[in-house]
Amino acid sequence: MAAARPLVTVQSLEGDMATDATPTVALPDVMKASIRPDIVNFVHSNISKNSRQPYAVSKKAGHQTSAESWGTGRAVSRIPRVPGGGTHRAGQGAFGNMCRGGRMFAPTKIWRRWHRKINVNQKRYAIVSAIAASAIPSLVMARGHKIETVPEMPLVVSDSAEGVEKTSAALKVLKQIGAYTDSEKAKDSQAIRPGKGKARNRRYISRKGPLIVYSTEGAKLVKAFRNIPGVEVANVERLNLLKLAPGGHLGRFVIWTKSAFEKLDSIYGTFEKGSEKKNAYVLPRAKMVNADLARIINSDEVQSVVRPIKKEVKRAPMKKNPLKNLNTMLRLNPYAKTARRMSLLAEAQRVKDKKEKLDKKRKPVSKEEATAIKAAGKAWYQTMISDSDYTEFENFSKWLGVSQ
Repeated sequence: MAAARPLVTVQSLEGDMATDATPTVALPDVMKASIRPDIVNFVHSNISKNSRQPYAVSKKAGHQTSAESWGTGRAVSRIPRVPGGGTHRAGQGAFGNMCRGGRMFAPTKIWRRWHRKINVNQKRYAIVSAIAASAIPSLVMARGHKIETVPEMPLVVSDSAEGVEKTSAALKVLKQIGAYTDSEKAKDSQAIRPGKGKARNRRYISRKGPLIVYSTEGAKLVKAFRNIPGVEVANVERLNLLKLAPGGHLGRFVIWTKSAFEKLDSIYGTFEKGSEKKNAYVLPRAKMVNADLARIINSDEVQSVVRPIKKEVKRAPMKKNPLKNLNTMLRLNPYAKTARRMSLLAEAQRVKDKKEKLDKKRKPVSKEEATAIKAAGKAWYQTMISDSDYTEFENFSKWLGVSQ
């Protein structure tokens, strides 16, 4: 959004009568409108498609030969082949898009959808955004225009500029208001276009210079400025987005005449009053007048009425597994404690019963008997190592003299 300056100075030319007071005009609301590069780019790309001329290849291209396939059995593909002999062309593949001299795949047709319809409100929004962007020096300089010597943006000149008839006088006007540097930049940038456009009546390309907007129908300045490279003229009632934002890029250097500048409010309306020329069109209002959201939130006016931030943060308790945590299980099932106790007692009783059962099966042996058995076993082991005849030891129990 452009800076909300209430007044804009009107730059006087050499032919104007000298006055003590510097003439000024009020800044129209269209200069304060919201800037939407996305809408400008979308509308520009669609509008530029409407000047295209349909093109297509010939319907006969690639089929102007009586080629036929040779069929199978000749060790060649079945693509149609040119008949005859004695030339290189004979026997070549034809018709297919993979063949030299064949037709293209999906030939272009003239009934392609060349043109685009754009909503009227979108077109108006794009033009309004382009006008607002032309009042911001940083955007104009970012687009590449030389405005270091321009006294003020937006640049408004007196209505005497509309009466300029000669190109020499037009150059003097540009030098006087500081716009001659930008026009020279456009003149010096002329170069030959790369590609095939050189052969299609668009051999040279150059940068854009200033755009001069006038209000009087049939003004003489049209013929005076039209021969200066890069300089374009437009009527304020027929502003074109292709001129206000060439290439879809905001920030065109615009020079307004005083009467054209004063007509902007009646053509595009204001934020409260509808347009007189565009069926009660009202300028689009921005969602936020001040885009600094952090400053708005932290302002005293907002902070004085908002609720205080609660310091205590209640966090959700961590869930515990009731199969592993007894307290959690008891909250879910109070009987779990009794069941656990009963299971522990039953386990202890089972272990006790098993031990008693094993003790009953065991035959008690006295200390003397245990010593005798140990000594007899040791003697039998030594005899078994020293004597190789084991026939008499058929029964270890007999050798020990212990009856079973």
